Amino acid sequence: MLSVVMISTGEEVLYGDITDTNAAWLSAQFFEQGFAMTRRVTVGDNYEALAKEIEMCSLSADIVIVNGGLGPTSDDLTAASAAMAANVGLEQSDAWVAEMTVKYQQMGRVMPAANLKQAMLPEGAELIDNPVGTACGFIMQLNRAWLFFTPGVPSEFKVMVNDQILPRLKTMFNVTDSKVCHRLYTYGLSESGISDLFQLLSLPATCSLGYRSSLPFIEIKLFAPQNDAQVPTLLAQMAKLLGDNIVGDGGDLLNTVADLLADDTTLALSEQSSGGFAINWLQDVPSLSARLAVSEVMADDIDDNACAAELSTLIALRAQRLHLHAPATYTLTTGPSSTEGGFMLGLTTPDGCWCQQLIFKRQYSNYNRRWIISTVMFDMLRRYLQGKEIFGCYESLDRVASEHL
Repeated sequence: MLSVVMISTGEEVLYGDITDTNAAWLSAQFFEQGFAMTRRVTVGDNYEALAKEIEMCSLSADIVIVNGGLGPTSDDLTAASAAMAANVGLEQSDAWVAEMTVKYQQMGRVMPAANLKQAMLPEGAELIDNPVGTACGFIMQLNRAWLFFTPGVPSEFKVMVNDQILPRLKTMFNVTDSKVCHRLYTYGLSESGISDLFQLLSLPATCSLGYRSSLPFIEIKLFAPQNDAQVPTLLAQMAKLLGDNIVGDGGDLLNTVADLLADDTTLALSEQSSGGFAINWLQDVPSLSARLAVSEVMADDIDDNACAAELSTLIALRAQRLHLHAPATYTLTTGPSSTEGGFMLGLTTPDGCWCQQLIFKRQYSNYNRRWIISTVMFDMLRRYLQGKEIFGCYESLDRVASEHL
């Protein structure tokens, strides 16, 4: 089995000033391609510490990916540390100096002298092109390992991995266990509840399950070999167990809604307890935000006396008011909150109006409350478009009242 290690560099990563999204992305990408990560480590901006880590990893790993520290500033120490680990000097890559010079000319600027540092590579290292930045990568062999040095900027890092490093690794190593990741997105079930449901699932030895809980959703990942004939049956079994709490197959809730909407449909949003969260969230899916005909955000006036009848009247009146400004196919509404942690939701469609009042079973931050409220609102539309029961079952919420007009 191949031993694959990633070394992330930088004080800002080590101390949590920024989240190491590169490491998470690379782990998932490599796993799917058959290069499962065996170890990850983070080292600060320390020349000797990084050199020792590189040397230690080269003695035990087959593949080492070193990320970050290739910039022009004084805290960018990776190339020098790599040279120290290999007991070689640094030499200037004239080819990369010429490449950087052209990049700056294209921007109408003169290349700062500090950028020459980015062309200083360990003696004998092979340059890896960076088409979208000024920090080249490089490859070197040390002890038993092949070491790949990559820039820390995510957009540059991902291009280098996908276009150059992975293709090279596939020619260097005969990997036969590459995986495909099939994703189901759920809302309304707990991770432990899903685990209990899947006790009924018979999983082949060649497949594995993974879970990613990111409030308010739980993403379920089925890792299986390429073209595995058992996958369709497995996914069908999983879908049956999860029921209508699946909000997306291969994509999240908003992308699912966007795919379900007919080309000529439009949306209207009236937000109160969600505080504009839903309108902002729509911007993540351009094809969905383009359908927004009219929207409004109102102050969240606490109302402890609303009943189902009053709620349906409120929803209907808001839909009518928005319709006067810009007629829309569907109107989504969040009503006022209650002091007990309740909130109101409405969906108006050509087939009628559905209203419900829910209450949180647990305490959430204001941000997460708005996200959950918006999620249930969009889930009502998703359920309508899929022909399912509009009022779903959610483990973290109790339904106080509901009405269909």
